[in-house]
Amino acid sequence: MELYLVTDEAACMGRDFFWVVEEAVKGGVTLVQLREKALSTSAFIDKAKRLKELLAPYKVPLIINDSIEVALACDADGIHVGQSDMPFYELENVLPAGRIIGISAETKENVQEAEAWNISYLALSPLFATPSKTDTGNPWGMDGISWAKQNSRHPLMVIGGLNAINTKEAIQNGADGIAVISALCSSPSPYEAAKELRAIIAASKSEIHLPPQTGFPNK
Repeated sequence: MELYLVTDEAACMGRDFFWVVEEAVKGGVTLVQLREKALSTSAFIDKAKRLKELLAPYKVPLIINDSIEVALACDADGIHVGQSDMPFYELENVLPAGRIIGISAETKENVQEAEAWNISYLALSPLFATPSKTDTGNPWGMDGISWAKQNSRHPLMVIGGLNAINTKEAIQNGADGIAVISALCSSPSPYEAAKELRAIIAASKSEIHLPPQTGFPNK
């Protein structure tokens, strides 16, 4: 889960959405979250099914943002929810066994509460203020990652303002991976941008003697 692409069609700068995603995957993306706030449920499902088919040859999991209905309809690999969405215990009861469950954490209280949950990862949001995520709390910053690493047993993703300049510092402060939107969707070459970020993550983990992560803990 080292390099997590959160999709945003508007950020693709008018280019074909599926081309952008596939180029990023070819460059090294290890997980894709389909995030759609404006589509109808039926259109969301259609897009999710097409994206799952695209990702299958690369063995990259598809995560659906917020919608259990869409996740079940397209047989997604997992779901990601924010603090204002469906409670964790309901997700666990509805999803098939073994699916990936990701939860956003906007406060220290969110991190502490999640200690009782058997989730796949915790996403600290936002790391920095960003136009892509305007409905969240105060930015965590690098000190926030360090605090969460000391107070959480879950793999930690960070999202919000990550790029080639600050990824190394995020990893060295305790992030297991980064989630990005515009850094890939808006890049002139999603392939090259993903390749660069994966290389930075690998080098950063090597410096602090952390093995690269290839999967998720069993739930």
